[in-house]
Amino acid sequence: MTTDLIFPDLRRRLAGTRLITVVGIGDELSPSDRHGMTAAREIDRQSIPGVQVFLAETVPENITGPLRKYRPDHVLFLDAAEMGERPGTIARIEPEQVRARLFSTHALPLPVVMEYIERDIGIPVTLLGIQPETSSPGNALSGTDRRYFDENLRQVSEVLRDR
Repeated sequence: MTTDLIFPDLRRRLAGTRLITVVGIGDELSPSDRHGMTAAREIDRQSIPGVQVFLAETVPENITGPLRKYRPDHVLFLDAAEMGERPGTIARIEPEQVRARLFSTHALPLPVVMEYIERDIGIPVTLLGIQPETSSPGNALSGTDRRYFDENLRQVSEVLRDR
């Protein structure tokens, strides 16, 4: 699902939610894997009512305890993902799409964590992938790609505010 289609879909998924937990995932030491953490920090800086942010880094399973305590209506994971899209693209990813990957930087595979949260804790989960820059040295978003990411993240924040 490309960025153009994600915002109406995300709006539908989050409609009527009281409390949302945003979880930033990624390796801070890897420029191509830190975008989920960057996005979560930016959302946290905005202090959106009813939105709590956790920075899970490479161990998203560590947030299951706080989820049981806070009982949000929805969990929104943010993670860097190679999707073959323009750098800075934000798109919804289904767990089956993650399963197709042979390598993960996470301690437990993300689909396992998502399934556990949905099935055992009873909270719906949405995964948003952020396309990293894969061709530039350092793999950091810059220039027009960074502005594209910022605009897409602004729209995610707008959905979080307007739910």
